[in-house]
Amino acid sequence: MFVSLPNEKKCKESYAIQTHRVFPNDLNSFGALFGGKLMSLIDDTASIAISRHCRIPTMTASTDSLDFLHPIYENDAVTVEAYVSGTGKKSMEVFVKVTGENLNTGQHYLAATCFMTFVVVKVDETFTSVPAIIPESIEEKMIHKGYNKRRENRLRELSFNKELGQYISQQLPNLIEDDK
Repeated sequence: MFVSLPNEKKCKESYAIQTHRVFPNDLNSFGALFGGKLMSLIDDTASIAISRHCRIPTMTASTDSLDFLHPIYENDAVTVEAYVSGTGKKSMEVFVKVTGENLNTGQHYLAATCFMTFVVVKVDETFTSVPAIIPESIEEKMIHKGYNKRRENRLRELSFNKELGQYISQQLPNLIEDDK
């Protein structure tokens, strides 16, 4: 069942946050949070922000330049914050920021940022578009300001990757040499 969507929503209405402690089994071989674990936390948090924004089925379409800015170490807290930062007709961009906190000293640090795109995957006959966003804070306005340029870049990259896909083999390599 689909809900009636408003024409606009504030960024803060989609805000999602998760905080976790980094345990030994979360670490890479350098003693920092494993990047794949962080990517999973990011996608999970972003998907909640998207659901809060549009309340209809969506899926991850892309992740833009996930930038690891500072390692997150064992026993630190990792906080993932996400909110919708731009919308198209059936696509939505989510800004994600990751902060770390040394739980012994209370020091906070920016650990990573990224933009993700989600797309609507199932709509009913009444669907016209996802709600536009209304940025309010200084951060939201700054992030939203670059949305159109990021969207153009994503569409250009998607077009290139579709073309490239025509030349990429889908056959498994022959790892066993024939006896000749």
